[in-house]
Amino acid sequence: MNITTIVGVVASICTAVSMVPQVIKLIKKKKADDISVLMLVVLFAGVGCWVAYGFLKKDWVIIISNSFSFIVNILLTILTIKYKTKAGN
Repeated sequence: MNITTIVGVVASICTAVSMVPQVIKLIKKKKADDISVLMLVVLFAGVGCWVAYGFLKKDWVIIISNSFSFIVNILLTILTIKYKTKAGN
């Protein structure tokens, strides 16, 4: 494995897990007042483009890490909708 691949893998891991602390905070606090829905939409667009880019380049590091990010962001969105709706009741 060369240095370029190592840097790519480390960057992908950091990016992929970057929203996990936010998901954990949402689960613990059950409050989503400070989560921006617009941020989530932009994040989905970006991560979706990265996944597509990974397929076009046939780069499994990009595909796998950004697919994981996409799943984490789906969970974040579901929890945001759930807890914003709950707060509105």
